[in-house]
Amino acid sequence: MNEPSFTLGIEEEYLLVDPVSRDLIQTSPSTLLDQCVARCGDQQVSPELLRSQIEVGTRICRNIGEARTALAELRKMIIEVAAEHDLRLIAASTHPFARWSQQKYTEKSRYAALSQEMQVAARRLVICGMHVHVGIDDDELRIDLMNQYSYFLPHLLALSCSSPYWGNEDTGLKSYRLTIFDAVPRTGLPERFDSFGDYQRHIKIMVDAGLIPDSTMIWWDVRPSGRYPTLETRIMDVCTHLEDALCLAAVVACILRMLWRLRRANQRWRIYSQLLLNENRWRAMRYGTDEGLIDLGKGRIMPFPQLVEELLDLIAEDAAELDCVAEVEHLHHILAHGTSAHRQLRAHAAAIKDGASPEEAGRVVVDHLIAETATGTGATVG
Repeated sequence: MNEPSFTLGIEEEYLLVDPVSRDLIQTSPSTLLDQCVARCGDQQVSPELLRSQIEVGTRICRNIGEARTALAELRKMIIEVAAEHDLRLIAASTHPFARWSQQKYTEKSRYAALSQEMQVAARRLVICGMHVHVGIDDDELRIDLMNQYSYFLPHLLALSCSSPYWGNEDTGLKSYRLTIFDAVPRTGLPERFDSFGDYQRHIKIMVDAGLIPDSTMIWWDVRPSGRYPTLETRIMDVCTHLEDALCLAAVVACILRMLWRLRRANQRWRIYSQLLLNENRWRAMRYGTDEGLIDLGKGRIMPFPQLVEELLDLIAEDAAELDCVAEVEHLHHILAHGTSAHRQLRAHAAAIKDGASPEEAGRVVVDHLIAETATGTGATVG
């Protein structure tokens, strides 16, 4: 069995904030996107649903080293272009206190149609995510691996949480983003399909019925990309810290290679019910790495550090083969220091302890996000 390329592509969505109010901007200058596009070379920068959002996509990367260079370049470039326009950038899946009802939408036919069809469910999408594409050329293999891979999606979400706040309130969830995203159709865990042909038949029914123009309007937590020969993982919050993002991109590639190895040996990961997988997905949203997930093989909740050690054992061979051992072992750092959600909550609590009002503490969290988004990029925040 020929080994897939396991190339990497990383897409991230960011929020643009005003450095004085720390709130989301209402409208981004037209020159900002133009300058970003002019400077990004063979990488991608594009608008998103909201005018306060901007999306990037790396070039195709052969390994995590190339992905590191590509993503750091993109973050640095956008941070610096934003600073030239007296704006700041944050990589977080929600803004600590922005109000969705005050946001303005990008003038683009796709976004207008989305807003018209989904109404307030679409207008509340003041959220950002990270998508990791892994190159798997074979159509049938992509579907087979997707069916098995769903087991690991809650683990990845728990390690990426960056959306504990909504409207200046502590939601009690480490990833509030998915409660917003799940309100629109064709989201959540992916369906299971017997073959690539089975997948295509289902998509064709929806296209022929006029429900969607193509498969890019399927927004599952993982999906076969509608544009590239990749499996696209979409469940994760956008990571504020660059090293966390690279770690999780490496883990995604390693898990998929591990599942490919099992297939090569005529083995496979057990497929569990959506009921059980969704319970772990909820626990990841609610607790992040704090309270553990259900080990579905053992049938009981296991502490998250133990799950991480078991995962590291599973993918050790693959991390070595894909030359990303250091990035994968950064999981220990995430467990020790927390996700972005943990760090935001600590920054807010420290500000309150020092006498700040809730509104002032929210601005402190934004300042924390601005600084951490730039860490490791070589960018000057301004």
